Amino acid sequence: MSAAPPEITIPADLLPGDGRFCCGPSKVRPEAVATLAEQAGEYLGTSHRQPGVRFMVARLRNGLAEMLALPDGYEVLIGNGGTTGFWDALSFGVIEERSHHLVFGEFSGKFAEVTRSAPHLGEPSTARAEPGSAPPLVAVDGADAYCLTHNETSTGVAVTPTRPEGADPGALVIVDATSAAGGLRFDPVDTDVYYFAPQKCLASDGGLWIAVCSPQAIDRIERIAASDRWRPASLDLGIALENSRKDQTYNTPALATIFLAVQQIEWVNEYGGLTWAAARCAESAAHAYGWAESSEHATPYVSDPSLRSEVVATIDLADDVDAATVSAVLRANGVHDTESYRKLGRNQLRFALFPAIEPDDVLALTRCVDHVVGELRSGGVGARP
Repeated sequence: MSAAPPEITIPADLLPGDGRFCCGPSKVRPEAVATLAEQAGEYLGTSHRQPGVRFMVARLRNGLAEMLALPDGYEVLIGNGGTTGFWDALSFGVIEERSHHLVFGEFSGKFAEVTRSAPHLGEPSTARAEPGSAPPLVAVDGADAYCLTHNETSTGVAVTPTRPEGADPGALVIVDATSAAGGLRFDPVDTDVYYFAPQKCLASDGGLWIAVCSPQAIDRIERIAASDRWRPASLDLGIALENSRKDQTYNTPALATIFLAVQQIEWVNEYGGLTWAAARCAESAAHAYGWAESSEHATPYVSDPSLRSEVVATIDLADDVDAATVSAVLRANGVHDTESYRKLGRNQLRFALFPAIEPDDVLALTRCVDHVVGELRSGGVGARP
């Protein structure tokens, strides 16, 4: 067992109104939970093939089309399994022969490994960068799919989705937007498959994948679905497309997950859609990075300001302060999930800036960190070994 954190009490006037800063599963707004409780008797425990749940799925699909300002012809597909499951579905149902991947963190690397291990696909190519930075997207001969991550959750690096100049005709741009969708601006016309799960910016639970697909991507899905390529039914995007057009999923989804995502989407749309949500995240990011840049004990991990995520902040602490101890003290005071990504191995805090999180709470978090560091330094406890 790890040692108990130092007994440090953060003054109540410094604490955030809500202490949830997890990068996934994210803070769920209390108002959404209350609405679910009010409607649970008529919604939970009902068939996902019947009008009640199908209407909720329609609200999700239509609400996303409004929030993301989707062009004509783009469709919203949904299915079970989350982003990890959708990587497998992409390898079966969208990538034809060979993909090219930008790898600059844990999750972008994992998808590249999925396509590399797929026996029916050719060897993928990769452009790699060290964590904390990102490689450029350039055309590669023979690639029919370009795979990148809008926001690398593990490192707090964000890149703008774009199409590579000189790419082969018909090549698709496939974007992992798991921690970006609903919080970062992008132009849908620069993407063909923009996919994500709802447990981050959409303030819901996991287990569902959502994919915004261009007409070109739909054509690719239908063409592969009509081919003799073997696909497990649960990962068959042709089946997912057919079911999504009926406002349902192939197999039973988590109804609460769909409901809570709808609550978040419609809340965002009420206030102005993605433009409003992204501005709210940018305000939180300004609090986080502005504090770190002016601090004596904190530094933004991502050195290039243009690559700093506005939905996931990664902040390095000074060598004489143990970030794990700081996070443990924060947790003991009701401020949760500021620990760094486990595989990155840095003396770092990582916390979400998602739309459901109040920007003022992010500002309060920085003040809490300052208080804890001050107490650790003055008391001589919590120093790094």
